Amino acid sequence: MSSRRTTTITGSLVTASFSAVMILSFSASADDQGPGSDKGGKAVDAAPEGVKLTTLLPEKISVNNSSQETDITATVKNDGTKDSGRIRLWVVGFDGLTVKNVQGCSPIDEKDLPEGSNSGFTCPIDNLAAGKSKSYDVDATFDLGKTGKICLPVQTSDGKKTFWQQGPVPFGTTNPSPNAPATPLLLGTDNKPVAPGGDAEELPKTGPARDLLPLGTAGAALMAAGVAGLWWSQRRPGDQA
Repeated sequence: MSSRRTTTITGSLVTASFSAVMILSFSASADDQGPGSDKGGKAVDAAPEGVKLTTLLPEKISVNNSSQETDITATVKNDGTKDSGRIRLWVVGFDGLTVKNVQGCSPIDEKDLPEGSNSGFTCPIDNLAAGKSKSYDVDATFDLGKTGKICLPVQTSDGKKTFWQQGPVPFGTTNPSPNAPATPLLLGTDNKPVAPGGDAEELPKTGPARDLLPLGTAGAALMAAGVAGLWWSQRRPGDQA
């Protein structure tokens, strides 16, 4: 085989390998939501001794500007030294963020949804072992013409105690991209909505009462990081695990 032909074949293989690497790299990063964050979370009722429950949300998500669809990964963790026993995770949407489905979970009845929320799913967990975590794929839509928030309470299976609550914490952007295929949103950022004409506009402030979230009968108050709102951990009657 001539050296010229060998060089040509080798060059083709290198080009093919490079293209494959580029495709794989793009595919891997397409669903990359960045590291998980517990921003906006706080312990509420005391968990059993040796149990330390927290949640994580992605630091960034991407909203399809045509379909308004987005994917979110919600994670519950037990950083303690003992198993959790039976607990449940709620995934609740507010304002422009609507939770459409959570893999392996059931919709919350409309009458049992926390005040101010538009959608929610309950995820029963028989036991979360010490040092373990469990993640859920959340299908949602985000109306970029509004602000949007999500809330992850971790409760006893009967909802009488809330061990941890992340949120309601916003996803949003201060730089809307109405003409782009998708808009990236960051956790803990108030969304600057896009008006129907494509221009960004500010929504009127509604005050701290907007952030009141009844979620359990324990009545424990929590102040989420970066939000000057007070959420009461109080469920509505008739709520079931």
